[in-house]
Order: sequence, then C-alpha cells, then structure tokens
Amino acid sequence: MRSAAVTPEGDHIRWVELPGQEPPRVYVHGLGATSPAYFTEVAVDPRLAGRRSLLIDLLGHGLSDRPATFDYTLESHADALAAALEEAGVSGAEVIAHSMGGSVAIVLAARHPRLVSRLVLIDANLDPIPRAPGSSGSSGIAFYSEEEFVNGGGWEEVRDRVGAHWWATMRLAGREALHRSAFHLTRGSVPTMREILLELRIPRTFLLPEDDGPLPGAHALVEAGVSVVAVPDCGHNIMLDNPEAFVVATAAALEER
Repeated sequence: MRSAAVTPEGDHIRWVELPGQEPPRVYVHGLGATSPAYFTEVAVDPRLAGRRSLLIDLLGHGLSDRPATFDYTLESHADALAAALEEAGVSGAEVIAHSMGGSVAIVLAARHPRLVSRLVLIDANLDPIPRAPGSSGSSGIAFYSEEEFVNGGGWEEVRDRVGAHWWATMRLAGREALHRSAFHLTRGSVPTMREILLELRIPRTFLLPEDDGPLPGAHALVEAGVSVVAVPDCGHNIMLDNPEAFVVATAAALEER
C-alpha cells in the first residue's frame, strides 16, 4: 500500500499499486466503494495487466483518510486525487473509473489535463439527479440533511437497505464523507460532467449495462467522439457482474486511437 498527503492538514489518499510499464493506469471506485475490492480481478487479467496500475481510494473512502473537515465536492475530490497522482509521479494516465469515480475523473481531466490521457467511464454519473427518499444510491443518501444522516439514524437506514455487498465497502467510508460525496454528486459540477465530457479532446469511452437501454444523450456523445459501449449481462457494477465482458470492452477501449 502507498499513500500521499493531499490536504494542508496532512490527510492521506492511499492506493494499491501493481508494477508494470508506463504510461500508468488509474482505477477509481464509486460512491461508498473501494478500488482494490472492485478492480483487482480485472486489473490483473492478462488482457489488462502489464501496466503500472494504481487502484486508488478517494478521500473519505476505503483505505484513505476520512477527514470531517473536507467538503467532498467533485472538484475537491478531483484536486485531492490529482495531488496523490502528482506525488506518485503519474502523468498521462489511462483512467478507468466507475460511477461517482467517473464523475470525478471527468472533472480531473478538465482541471488537471496533464495527468489524464484517456478515460474509460463505467456507468458514470453525467448529470445532476433528483434527491429521492428511500433510494439506496446517492439520491437517497443526499435526501437526508447531513445531521440526519450522520447522527439522526439516516446512516443506519441506508445500511439496512443497500444490501450486504455494497455495505461491505460502504461501511469503511466516513459518514460525513459519504453524505457530502452523495450530496455533491447529485448536485453535479458546473459545467455539468456531461458538458465537460463533450468538450474533452482525449479518447473517451462510456460503458453501460446493456439492459439499461439507450444512454440518454448518446447521440451527442458519439458526435463528440465518445465511444458508447453497451455491456451485456450486468448491472451497475459491470466489472463485478460480468468481468469477462468488462475486460473485453475495456481492452478494446484502451486500444482505440
């Protein structure tokens, strides 16, 4: 495990690093997740292995520190991630990022273009979403006020409805980190993640579950040069639900010029 201080207070982002050739690959998890748990199986597959690979945990999640003073906006997540990558000597990385991590990766590519040479986004959030009571995702977490979530029983209610699989990693996240990350994910960035993605001039691929149907706004994304790829037999956690199809799709995306 490796780490880098990413805030003035000395809070650390941590990651598991697999040795290999440059340029590096950076794997970024989604809300309430952790990259080693979600990506190790696919990162070591022979079709993706051989590159220096950083399976990195965003601040507030997994192996990383959970400061209660950090605001956990998408921009702050991106800047903290950039600080860790700079400390690791990373530039021109191929960033493979899931869900909220994909949103952070888009913002990272816009704010720190030297660090990112390519994006593979896995069912990432591209637009702000309504907050909804009872949802097990970011919209349900963000529906609570921070006080309700942290101290008023919201955390326990979310725990009881997300299921054992997600909770296995969600329980590692700081409560403030989880709520603020969800809140700012539902709010989105300015410009929105979709608008930023349309303007980026690097190779970009968006993977989504085939059963979800057409991606909203896919035509505009394709017109802007984004490859949109539907992956069969999976849900939101594509790399876990169908690792074989994920590896095939990701390897193809990484070969595109």
